[in-house]
Amino acid sequence: MTGIDLNSDMGESFGRWTLGDDTALLGVVSSANVACGFHAGDPAGMLRTVGYAAAHGVTIGAHVAYRDLAGFGRRYVDETPEDLAADVIYQIGALEGVAAAAGTRARYVKPHGALYNRIAVDERHAKAVVEAITEVDPSLALLTLPGSVVGRLAEDAGLRVFREAFADRAYTPDGHLVSRREPGAVITDTTHVTSRVLRMVEDGTVVAIDGTIVKLDADSVCVHGDSPGAVTMATAVRKALENAGIGVRPFALNDGLSPSVSTKAAKS
Repeated sequence: MTGIDLNSDMGESFGRWTLGDDTALLGVVSSANVACGFHAGDPAGMLRTVGYAAAHGVTIGAHVAYRDLAGFGRRYVDETPEDLAADVIYQIGALEGVAAAAGTRARYVKPHGALYNRIAVDERHAKAVVEAITEVDPSLALLTLPGSVVGRLAEDAGLRVFREAFADRAYTPDGHLVSRREPGAVITDTTHVTSRVLRMVEDGTVVAIDGTIVKLDADSVCVHGDSPGAVTMATAVRKALENAGIGVRPFALNDGLSPSVSTKAAKS
């Protein structure tokens, strides 16, 4: 492989509470998943994050979630498909409005937390998310796990679908993510993470938590912005990729549209 995307979750601060170093990470990653206010983030923070991303030429996507601000979107919400679709439409619309104000545009949708994991296997909620994306903007891509139910439904609906691997999360033998409630679910050792990413990209495999070799077909690798030492980890991953001759580039720019660099940022 000659190129891979690096993405990170951003804009997850809220009011005076700060989470992650978005400014530093935006100098490393090529795609930013921007929280849309349902699991984290607020309008002012969204605008700042999108503005920083535009200035760095980083592609942005809507990081949509269940309505679970207190639980950081990591709790399953058993809402009707109609309510979920409306929630996702609302979140995408919020980011598209903020992006327009910053002189850029959203390119993709990446569900967050419990929603991400649920729609990998749950057809009802997966269908609601796909319908929401197609109703708002069918040019938006979807970023999801390889082999997920939502990926299949999105492709059937004519959406562009890209597959994601996780640098700092443990995998189950069936290719899903180990629950954060389980020991070893989050990997914090930078050397281990870097070697995992190189294997994912070069060999298309990852070692699951039980030692099983799992096949991955990834267009993008996520380094979580709220992980300990996230900036150091992301920087080490990018350096290792580039040293191996693997370029870092956005996955969602092959849509024939103009680059995501903000005209406002370019003039400043």
